[in-house]
Amino acid sequence: MEPSDLENRLKALHDESFAWARACCAGNPAEAEDVLQTVYLLILQQKARFGGQAEFKTWLFAVIRNQSAKEMRRQVIRRLFRLRQESMPPSRPRALPPDDCLEQTERANAFQAALDALPRRQREVLHLVFYQDLTIAAAAQVMGVSVGTARQHYERGKAKLRQDLQS
Repeated sequence: MEPSDLENRLKALHDESFAWARACCAGNPAEAEDVLQTVYLLILQQKARFGGQAEFKTWLFAVIRNQSAKEMRRQVIRRLFRLRQESMPPSRPRALPPDDCLEQTERANAFQAALDALPRRQREVLHLVFYQDLTIAAAAQVMGVSVGTARQHYERGKAKLRQDLQS
């Protein structure tokens, strides 16, 4: 693939890639930016190469997922061995959007809480299918699992969300 073609594809998928990187980094936008920048660098330096076995978007999302997992492992090791002290800022409660009514905000918060309570793989497959418009098969490739496993996590995640939101 030509470098200019590769660069154009990366630009076209940037917003979706950032959303996926943020999901992989537990919603932390700063970590997502770092991961995405590292992924772009790996791709442009040809340390990560698109082989054509999957769709480009599927391959890119798998590279992002792998890089974010690598970064998360690095952070855990740093914390465990105290190689670098990190100070975590206190989390601030989300400010309510002024134009949204209370009912919509409560529903959105309930949905986000239910989504956050799901196991990691269920959350990932639902994010890839609903927010990134991937098929379950493509999501399975991104996650590095079989289609059957992805389908099972997808169905279980939907059922758990339905159950949590009805109660």
